[in-house]
Amino acid sequence: MRVKSEELIVKIKGCIERFYFERGYLPAVREIAAILSVSKSNVQQYLTAMAERGIAVKTEDGYATENTMRSSRDIVFVPKVGRVPCGPLTEEYEDVEEYIPLPAALIGRGEYFLLTAFGDSMINAGISSGDLLLIKRQQFAHNGDIAVALVNGEVTLKRFYRDEALGAVVLHPENDNMDDIVVKDCAVQGVAVKVIKDLTL
Repeated sequence: MRVKSEELIVKIKGCIERFYFERGYLPAVREIAAILSVSKSNVQQYLTAMAERGIAVKTEDGYATENTMRSSRDIVFVPKVGRVPCGPLTEEYEDVEEYIPLPAALIGRGEYFLLTAFGDSMINAGISSGDLLLIKRQQFAHNGDIAVALVNGEVTLKRFYRDEALGAVVLHPENDNMDDIVVKDCAVQGVAVKVIKDLTL
């Protein structure tokens, strides 16, 4: 196939890489077309030609470039889904705000997401307002885990304990001035595994 514009090839390649590094996944053909204001058929023709020339590689997830493929081996893009209160129960978070690139060596097996902490109920555990928390997504917690717990549609971050004698779950704040939250049961959405702090003054 004859390609008319080297400039458009450069733009498509740049679009793929910017999209990937900002969002954590490869763009669909329609997304490239929308960003560059080019027809989908035209973008597809160029991508086919780019693949033939080794500028792009067609994968199961979309068209990748050398830069995105090299990055994907070393970097994991983790969704940041909002903030979690280290204090009173607050409405449940939902939407993905952005994707944060983290070193693959930092991430273990499983599915993860990031939350921003706010409040001071977990300060004795080294978690301050504004810290970024790496959460392993799972529906259970062991006694002593710092869990993201959902109670009646509201969410909080607390130390998790199941009190068999009381037949209740104790959500314990790591702050001497705050009381435990005792509930009959709660839904665990994940367990905190790392705290990422901003050390800038």
